[in-house]
Amino acid sequence: MTLQQALAAAARQGLARLDAQLLLLHVLERPAGDRAWLIAHDGDALPAPAQERFAALCARRAAGEPVAYLTGEKEFFGLALQVDARVLVPRPDTETLVEWALEVLRPVAAPRVIDLGTGSGAIALALQSARPDARVEAVDRSEAALAVARANGQRLGLAVHFRQARWLEGAEAYDLVVSNPPYVAAADPHLAALRHEPLEALAAGADGLEDLRAIVAAAPAHLRPGGWLLLEHGWDQAEAVRALLAQAGFAGVASRNDLAGIARCSGGRRLELG
Repeated sequence: MTLQQALAAAARQGLARLDAQLLLLHVLERPAGDRAWLIAHDGDALPAPAQERFAALCARRAAGEPVAYLTGEKEFFGLALQVDARVLVPRPDTETLVEWALEVLRPVAAPRVIDLGTGSGAIALALQSARPDARVEAVDRSEAALAVARANGQRLGLAVHFRQARWLEGAEAYDLVVSNPPYVAAADPHLAALRHEPLEALAAGADGLEDLRAIVAAAPAHLRPGGWLLLEHGWDQAEAVRALLAQAGFAGVASRNDLAGIARCSGGRRLELG
């Protein structure tokens, strides 16, 4: 079997071409960016052991398992993160939240930042990488998720401070509180397609706003004057989250669009005192 034939077989199973290419590169132990190499070598023979591994991975992908779990890696904001079923797969749309966070931190020297529900550590590690002068703290209630995040931090050489907590329990005062919390309604039919990812990192009560409410309510007591709270949320939740922020006394409440032009993040600033 050639590489081209292997990809054709994956397509017949219903796999997207990109997914199949990433899995094939993985079994060949080549970088994920080597898709052009696959095209140039599409007539090369695929060794039998690699054929077996590729077929097994394709079957798991066809059953809905994320490619990142199958390869064990996902790139986020230029960082290669190791991921598995203990954490959500970082999404490209969450980079919108990181970009906004870096904007609000730009005028702040040596900022203090906390990432709530860090999962793989994606947001915290991206911020620490871009702002080496920041003191970035990252919390998660799942010790299993924190094990993944800590390993990513150690491997990348980024000195994020990880600890186990639920949201702002045990927190101090920060220039930025940032979070991509669970925001899917418990009965949302889309959860079925996400069954391989940890449910506790996805669902948040009947309307999906339970954790967002908790964070917004607690954040003012943990923000320095002028500090920001930035939140990722669902595609249809921007108006509700902006209302929560306004009710909690935040100023400059606004939303940012994701890569598809959907309002995916909302935030506001704690008013200066005096």
